[in-house]
Amino acid sequence: MKAIVLHSVVPVRSKPDEAAEQLTQLLFGETCEITDEVPRWYNIRNDYDGQEGWVDFKMISKMSNEEYERYTSSNLTAMVKMPMAYAVSEANQQTFPLTAGTHLSNYKDGQFEILGSKFVIDPQMVAPQPLEFNETNFMQTVRFFLNIPYLWGGKNCMGLDCSGFSGIVLSLFGVRLLRNAREQVHQGKEIGFLSEAQCGDLVFFDHQSRNPESTNISHVGILLSPNTVVHCSGRVKVERIDSNGIISAETGEYTHDLRAIRRYF
Repeated sequence: MKAIVLHSVVPVRSKPDEAAEQLTQLLFGETCEITDEVPRWYNIRNDYDGQEGWVDFKMISKMSNEEYERYTSSNLTAMVKMPMAYAVSEANQQTFPLTAGTHLSNYKDGQFEILGSKFVIDPQMVAPQPLEFNETNFMQTVRFFLNIPYLWGGKNCMGLDCSGFSGIVLSLFGVRLLRNAREQVHQGKEIGFLSEAQCGDLVFFDHQSRNPESTNISHVGILLSPNTVVHCSGRVKVERIDSNGIISAETGEYTHDLRAIRRYF
């Protein structure tokens, strides 16, 4: 059974319990597969990034096969590009806060439609197609995310984790990443040396294991240049990087050991 999210952000948890760990979030308009259910909870698999977990049954809406086919075959080229935008329902004038990376179905000239419901949105907040990747566009986009606080499992403008940040930013440029850093590191093209890296490459780390053979990928950031990285650790911030890892702007010490560099553009 397929379902769709009609709320701004929906938490996905490790267990069918409101107190359970948040693994990720679903954004407005995302679809998922319901794989299991218990009273008041659905176990789901996100169609976009493959993440699985439990959601409150009230937070997603089941779809018929016909509705799902019609929705997924519609024009899904537009995305919210700013950290926050507001969509207004034409039917009842209710507002829906939408975070960056939210897909808009059948978008045209500040209007979009989802399952027969029509909405209006400020066109300046929308990228009607994937943004063209170049250094200027990339730097301008990233700066809107600076200082968003860290939130485990977060992928919205009020809280992000490291892979939520990389996934949302690259999605605006048409790159589809899996949910977690340990999965993202297997996508894209391997870059052997930091000196060969460029703006937009992802860099992967572990947390100061002090073991040069460690393959425990636990963190990801985005290169702005071969010696600067933007990443979400405490908050989204820019710090220096060298072939050893990230250098804390506060202490001057290494906080994450560099393990891999991948290119997606």
